[in-house]
Amino acid sequence: MLAEIAELLLSAPFWVAVLRIATPLILGTLGVLLCERAGVLNLGIEGIMVAGAFAGWLTVYQGGGLWVGVAVAALVGALFGLLHGFLTVTLSLSQHVSGLGITLFATSLASYAYRVSFPKVESPPTIQPFAAMEGLPVPVLSGQTPLTLLALVLVPAIGWLLYRTPLGLALRTVGENPAAAEGQGLNVAALRLGALAAGSALMGVAGAFLTLAAFNAFYFNMVNGRGWVCVALVVFASWRPGKALLGALLFAVFDALQLRLQQSGTGLFGWAVPYQVYLMLPYLLSIAALVLVARRAAYPQALMKPYRKGER
Repeated sequence: MLAEIAELLLSAPFWVAVLRIATPLILGTLGVLLCERAGVLNLGIEGIMVAGAFAGWLTVYQGGGLWVGVAVAALVGALFGLLHGFLTVTLSLSQHVSGLGITLFATSLASYAYRVSFPKVESPPTIQPFAAMEGLPVPVLSGQTPLTLLALVLVPAIGWLLYRTPLGLALRTVGENPAAAEGQGLNVAALRLGALAAGSALMGVAGAFLTLAAFNAFYFNMVNGRGWVCVALVVFASWRPGKALLGALLFAVFDALQLRLQQSGTGLFGWAVPYQVYLMLPYLLSIAALVLVARRAAYPQALMKPYRKGER
């Protein structure tokens, strides 16, 4: 068993699968990170990913281009982010309740829209998804789609935005001390709404990856808890884009490993075990990693705290 795992970890196809599994997690985690850096918890990610997956797929199915589908998914995500912002930033309602409400609303809306659009279809219609980028000099990237490359590029781009630009400093300030940000003449509400729109747009694109690249159709429950994993990965990453990439890859390694162990049929360390154990493996190992890191995580001090202009 150990020799088989070592052989897997050294094979290029395994890492191609890891990167493909990690892509929606990278995009979703970056989206959550942007929202929380500005001081707003967005538990609507699971529903936003579902809505983005459906909106992007339906756009392509209706004749739009693949990148148009990605843009529509981002727009749908941004709209849900602004709705969440209106409830939590403008009205100062509970971020937990609003986020869970967004998840339920977006998921139900996608389900309703699917049923209305395809009332008599028993199996989901398919589209032509993004093709793999063959011929790239890096073997692991050669089997990926452009959305994976986009996710990888966004990691240093968002890191540069947060730590090397005035806008990034302003976002981090409203997430740490909004009163101080207001004292410097910054519009706290506008910055938080902008972060929510941008972060939720990335969540919508994360969902669109599933229907436009990983698969070629929309299925119910296809997001399958990835949004909640992204929320946990942000804590694991201590709200830093580079560590967010590492966390997404770590979870993807566990997930790809359990898939290979199931397919091999050799059992865990020579023992025959139910397949449900393999399904639990990435989540159990991720929880263990999260527990080890979370105690030292330096979270934004104003996270989940409503702010009203003029209050101290």
